Amino acid sequence: MSFRVISRTFLLVLFTLSLHGCLSPSPSSVVRGKLHGQHYWQGVVRLRGDVILAADAELTIAAGTRVLFLLPVAGEEQLTDHPYFPGSELIVRGQISAEGTAAAPILLQSADPQAGPASWGGINIEESERASFNYCSFQQADSAIHSRNSWVSVENSLFFNNLVGIRFHDSDILIENNLLHHNGAAIRFHFGSPVIRKNEIRDNRKGLFITSAPWGYQIENNSFLNNRPYQVNLGEGVTEPVQLGNNFWGDDVAAGLETYFYDGRLDDWLGVINYLPQRSNPDSDVGIRWNR
Repeated sequence: MSFRVISRTFLLVLFTLSLHGCLSPSPSSVVRGKLHGQHYWQGVVRLRGDVILAADAELTIAAGTRVLFLLPVAGEEQLTDHPYFPGSELIVRGQISAEGTAAAPILLQSADPQAGPASWGGINIEESERASFNYCSFQQADSAIHSRNSWVSVENSLFFNNLVGIRFHDSDILIENNLLHHNGAAIRFHFGSPVIRKNEIRDNRKGLFITSAPWGYQIENNSFLNNRPYQVNLGEGVTEPVQLGNNFWGDDVAAGLETYFYDGRLDDWLGVINYLPQRSNPDSDVGIRWNR
């Protein structure tokens, strides 16, 4: 091969990298270890063990990508204690953008389609300046999204068959127009001032689990449907009233809504959930439109 051909090939590679940073992993490869710099994933991407997106790294996941989490092998999973989880996980200390579309959502799930909840750890976001997820589907995780001290947006996404759908601590987080169903807990948080609106939260064991005092939060225009045993569960760190007005509670309004709250009505140490005023009908724009 001539020097001219080699140079032309080299320039083409540089041009491609300038567009997307590091190329997508090849179909036969497995992502592992610590990642630095720019990364672009598309197609089918397999992760194994604790994959760390370093603070100097940026990851873009293309629409239609399938991110599959394999069982870790010895030596590839060092972080298993809280705030981390057993199983393969993506630990985000840099920035991540996962922007799917209604026609081509991004799928994040176990490599084993028959596996149950907690088959992989989660997307564990730590002090990230930007983590955005739009038109994504999260299945079979321990805690599908777990954020601490980060800026996060989660929109138009599906959370199904996870132990916890969205979990966060001290984060600026927007959770809007999502469907969270058949999870252990749909949304769980400890402190924080979230904006949670226009989500359909149904058929989970716990719809909303607040473990410690929230502040400056906005939780309204959501539909809470048939979450059993509790639509909302307050933890022992919540001693003040919690304002949850302007949400829709389905048939529980007539059936005795307060019986599906774990709050000061059951334990006088806890604050009381104020659910008034309540919506008589769901918001016309609640939930997602691409997976019905």
